[in-house]
Order: sequence, then structure tokens, then C-alpha cells
Amino acid sequence: MRDFLKYTFASFLGILIFFGLCTGGLIFLLISAAMKDTGPQVKDKSVLVFDLSTRITDTNPGSGTGELLQKAVSGERDNALTLRTVLETINRAAADERIVAIYLDGSGESEGGISGFAILKEVRRALENFKATGKKIIAYDVDWDEPNYYLGSVANTIIVNPMGAVEINGLRSETIFLSGALEKYGIGVQILRVGKYKSAVEPLILKAFSSENRQQTQRLLNDLWGDFRATIGKSRQLSPQQIQTIADNQGLLMANDAKKSRLVDKVAYFDQVVTDLKKLTGSDNEDDKTFRQINLSTYARVPDSEVGKERSSRNKIAMVYAEGEIVSGEGSLRQVGGDRIARQLRQLRQNKDVKAVILRVNSPGGSATASEVIQREVKLTRQVKPVIVSMGNYAASGGYWISTYANRIFAEPNTITGSIGVFGVLPNLQKLANNNGVNWDVVKTGRFADSQTVSRPKSPEELAIYQKTVDQIYYQFVGKVADSRKLTARKVQEIAQGRVWSGLAAKQIGLVDEIGGINEAVKYAAKEAKLGDDWELKQFSRSGSLEERILKNLFSYLPAISSEEQPVNTAMKFGPFAETYQHLTEELQMLANFNDPLNVYARLPYNMRID
Repeated sequence: MRDFLKYTFASFLGILIFFGLCTGGLIFLLISAAMKDTGPQVKDKSVLVFDLSTRITDTNPGSGTGELLQKAVSGERDNALTLRTVLETINRAAADERIVAIYLDGSGESEGGISGFAILKEVRRALENFKATGKKIIAYDVDWDEPNYYLGSVANTIIVNPMGAVEINGLRSETIFLSGALEKYGIGVQILRVGKYKSAVEPLILKAFSSENRQQTQRLLNDLWGDFRATIGKSRQLSPQQIQTIADNQGLLMANDAKKSRLVDKVAYFDQVVTDLKKLTGSDNEDDKTFRQINLSTYARVPDSEVGKERSSRNKIAMVYAEGEIVSGEGSLRQVGGDRIARQLRQLRQNKDVKAVILRVNSPGGSATASEVIQREVKLTRQVKPVIVSMGNYAASGGYWISTYANRIFAEPNTITGSIGVFGVLPNLQKLANNNGVNWDVVKTGRFADSQTVSRPKSPEELAIYQKTVDQIYYQFVGKVADSRKLTARKVQEIAQGRVWSGLAAKQIGLVDEIGGINEAVKYAAKEAKLGDDWELKQFSRSGSLEERILKNLFSYLPAISSEEQPVNTAMKFGPFAETYQHLTEELQMLANFNDPLNVYARLPYNMRID
């Protein structure tokens, strides 16, 4: 028996050591692989493949450990790149003699792929610079929707599948109104707001757009649609009025009609596109399965030294990203944590190597308190070194609040900004609870001790206190805009009231200084800091934990669904019911992000969707 126990224990110990070595070895291999990066190989006469389902974000699209593990197990791949990566990669390809063309691949892309129109504007500008070198851009899609066509129209040759279509029917903004559902289930909502255009709360209390909200949304859509018509019209040699006629009379053009209308150049199947690309790359031998290529995400890892001189300097221009909902505290990976961004700005202000700061804002706003915390650090940092704001798709309400004291504000013509206004949302569950046999009682030592409760509606006296807070914060907001933008308070009142503006309109009324993207902001920062050509751009974003990086590395070694040899897009295309469900969950998520200590918010009108 003693020998049995001894051998059993020895065997068990051996198994533990074996598994420990295996696990440790796996982690060692993953870490070693992460540290060792020889870089991808680029063959002569290669085509850079830009998958139009790529999700373009400002910051690294990180996620929590649970999400990473789920993706690793399921084999799901996160097809996302940062905007800076996309722009720098396209610029590098323009100077790389080994790259002969860019192929914009839209076969099977998912709904709402790529990004908003302001980010697409920046990518399109980089593609125009690429084309100006004499290199070709070829674009193919089965069904061209408006965002992808906005980008793809820059191509020398636009191709659509014979069974495909081109959608040119105008832009729309559709909002889900929840007030009927809240009434049905007995959820009470009391609203406090300043500004007749501050419509972020309307879906909670109305069943349709107010006249003011309809007016501002129509003006915004007209500006964005005007840029759309002018931009694609210039590339396709069509006037804006011709584009409008197509939208009003046809809307959805089947392949041959799209060609007759000069929206596309060719009608062809995917294999025919591949055959043409094989000829372009000199890989049309019968043994060649496809054309010589490298995809955008792989080419992004090519060392700068292979293409040109890598910029290096002690003089740093720091890029800080404010992307997502503005919330109090640290915030998550997809939020703008007031304390976190303020701390980053404070550290950069104290760093003598950092000569200028670019605050990239892509946010619909959120917590008024967190916005003020960030703005204070922007103002202090500006006293020491230049602070330049570059606006993305959204820089509205709280997103504008944190921008306003910058030395210079850059926006795209189709950026959504402004929305200078505040609101408060006070929910209560009294009716819902009472209908299900739940009641509350309270003992208190002060008249307003239970004013924070959700067990009952607020009294008129309590509402008056909250309204006073909202009013004070609104007039602080207006005063800060007037002071920083050198405008009269009366002028700001005229353009405030919670009204949303396009970047183009915002420049006309003095809310932004320049029309341009990240690259223009970087050039201005270097000039303002008097750095000449002696500077290096350093990006600051929230990095994941060690376990997240290990899992992400493991995920990168999983077998790819499609090989690099032939671009195949496997992203799902959502049907109308799944898409509606997704929109609803996004609206509810916005409510979950409300964590301002005063319960007062400076945010864009709900989740404005434009398509």
C-alpha cells in the first residue's frame, strides 16, 4: 500500500510538472513570438489590398480579456485598424516602388463597415495623394452602399458585380423612440434641459421628432449630403445636380444602369477582376492562383526603414485620443474616462520632451463633470505648450466642451459638432414596482434626503433644484465657449441651444478654425511649436493588460478564415431585424454609461445614425 501511494503520488507530481512545463512553455513561446517580429515580405509589383469591411477607429480597438478569449476560441477575427495606421500605410505605399496599385475590396462587406463620413474623408484624401503619384486604384463591390461608394469613388476604375447594384438615394437619420415602451412598462422619466435643440432626451419623452430637432437634423444632413455630392461628383465628372437627379429618380441602380449613369466603369465578376489584377502584377501565369498582393494590415507592419527614413527626434508631438462616451472616473477601453485623459494631459504638460499635444476627439459627449475635468487640463496645458484639436466623426456637446480651449481646432466638413447644451435624466420605477407588488418606505432627517431615489418621481421643489443645476452648468458652458472662441455671449447663445452643426457650418459660425484632418493638425502643431522638420509623433492610448496581450497574440496565430493569396471577405451582413436589435441595444447602452455625479450631461442627440 505504501508503494502504491508513493508511485501514485510520483505519477501525480509528474503530471503536474508536465502540464506546468507545457503551460509555461506556451506562454514563453507566445511572449517570444510577440517580441520577435521579422516583418512581412513585400514582393515586387504587388497590389495593396484594402478590405472595405475594415473597421477604422481612432484608438486601438482593444477589448477585455473575456472578449479576447471568446474570439480566440470561436475563431472570430477583429477586422479593425486605427486611422493613423491606415493613413500612414497608404502614404508609405505611395512611396514604395514595390507597390503598383491599391485594390479596394468590397466583396461581401458587413453593414455599417468602415467608419463615419469624417474618417472616410481623411482616408479618401490619402487615397487621392496615392493616385496623384500615377499609381492605380481599382475598386470592386457586389453592392455599393453610400459610405463605401464615397470612399471607392476615388478609384481610377470602379467595378460592380453583374448581379449587384449601386445605392445613391440620399442620407437619412432614423431614431428609435422609447417613450411608448417606458409608459407601457411603468417606467417614469423626468427631464431637465436647457436649449430648444437639446434633443438627446426626446426618445425618452416623445414618439417622433420635435420641430426643432427635425430642423437641425435636416440642416446637418443637407450639409453632409452636399459634401457627398460634391466629392463623388468631382471624381466621377458629374455635377452635384446630376447626383441629386439620380438619387431622386432612381435611388438604387442595377449594374448596367449604374454604368450608363457613369457611377461605375465596369460590370464584372470577382474572378474577372482577379484576372485583370494578375495582368497588372505580371502574375498571369497559369500556375499563379491569384495576383501578387499584400493586405493593408500586413503591410502596416513593414518597417519604415524599408520604404524611407524613419522619423526620430527628441522633440515629441503627443497624440492623445478621446474616443467614445465621456464618463466620470477612469472609463473602459471604449470610453473617455475624465480622470484618465486629464492625467495623460497633466503628464504630457510636465514632460519637457513633449513640445505640442494633439487631442483627437471622436466623441458624442457625455458627463458634464468629466468634460470639465478634461477641459481644465487642456486649458492648463495650453499655457505651457500648443494644444491642437483634431475632430473625427463626432466632437459634439461634451466632445466640444473638451475641445474649446485648444490653440486651434480642425474638423472635417462632415464632422458632427456643436450641440452646446446640457440635460438631466431622472428615472423612477414607482409604477413598474407597484404594479408588481413592490413598495418602498423611507425614514429621513432632511426634506431632500431621499431626492436621489428611483422609488418615486421628483417633487416640484426637487425638480426646481435640479433645473437650477442644469441652468448653471449650461451658462458655464456658454461662457467658456465665448471666452475661448472670442465670441460674445449673445452670439454663442444664438448658435448654442443644443444645436448640432456640421464641421463646414461650424467653421462659418466660428466654432472651429480649419477644415482638415489629423495630418493637417500634426503639421500645424509642428509649426506652432517651431519644430521645423525636427519632430516625432508619439501616440498615447490605453494599452491592454499582459493577459490581454498574450491572448491577442494567441488569437493572431489561429488559422485565418481566408488566406492572403485571395481576398475573401467573410464578414456577416446583418438583416433588418438583427440591425434594428443592434440599434436598440446601442440606445440602452448609452443609458448605462450615464454616471455623472450631478446627473447632468452634455451629449449629442441620442445615438444619431446617418446612412
